[in-house]
Amino acid sequence: MAEPVTSQRILEHVQRLGEEHPPIELDSVDRGIRDPRAVAERYGHVIDYLARVELEVDRNVLELLVLLPDVSEVDRMFYADVWQPQEIQHGLILDRLQQDLGRAAAEPVLDVSYKMRIMGALAHFSAIQDIARLLYYLTGASTERQAVLAYNTIHSGMTELGESAIAETIIAPIRRQEPGHFAFYRMSATELVHSGALRPWQLYLARVLREKTYNLVGTNGQDRYRAQMGGVVTSLGFDTDLDKYAREVGRIEAQLLWANQQGMEFPPYVLRALRESIDLYRERGFGDAA
Repeated sequence: MAEPVTSQRILEHVQRLGEEHPPIELDSVDRGIRDPRAVAERYGHVIDYLARVELEVDRNVLELLVLLPDVSEVDRMFYADVWQPQEIQHGLILDRLQQDLGRAAAEPVLDVSYKMRIMGALAHFSAIQDIARLLYYLTGASTERQAVLAYNTIHSGMTELGESAIAETIIAPIRRQEPGHFAFYRMSATELVHSGALRPWQLYLARVLREKTYNLVGTNGQDRYRAQMGGVVTSLGFDTDLDKYAREVGRIEAQLLWANQQGMEFPPYVLRALRESIDLYRERGFGDAA
């Protein structure tokens, strides 16, 4: 029988992440590239996308300050002391790599959106803030699962290309840190739902908001980024079995948010978002057309 998730377990997990996984230093990686052209052709746009997303962590922290005005100490410790320092280094390292490949530096989106500020104003009501917390955890779980799958595939691809320096000193250290982030979000969402802290109307509203606002990682609600994400999904080969990918990405919220829907392996909006992104990519490519 699985050990129940408690606040103490989550705290110990966060403390362990901080102790065992310090931020990766830029000077610790080997930036040697055997065939820059081959790497750029196969993974250039993917690295660009991931670098931008990782560098947007600073905006993500600002969003959390807006959404969770009464943030718990465990959440604060995770995003301020562990997650942000680790993720920003991922972004800096990947951005340096893409510049080594002859590509332009990443351009992260760092402005907090108007919609997020409106949600933040409502989050001062404790009942709304609890809903915001659950959506934060579910978004984090979905995002980190996408990251884990991406880095696993890139590591295998770099190894196939003979790019051992990239695979072992850049991608491998980054992918070792992502599962711990996913575990934090999974444990936190599980504890919040199973604790009974959310009333039925809060869970209902969370389901409605999640279905209306779901976005794939890094798309920021904009079609140009949705198209680019469609390209990432295609480049990494996930488009060959979208149901399987949607199941990996949406399993946690299917179990927690939609548990009353028997047999649901993933929420339909996850697959819909994937299909829309791939369709946009096929229309536009990786271009920046708005």
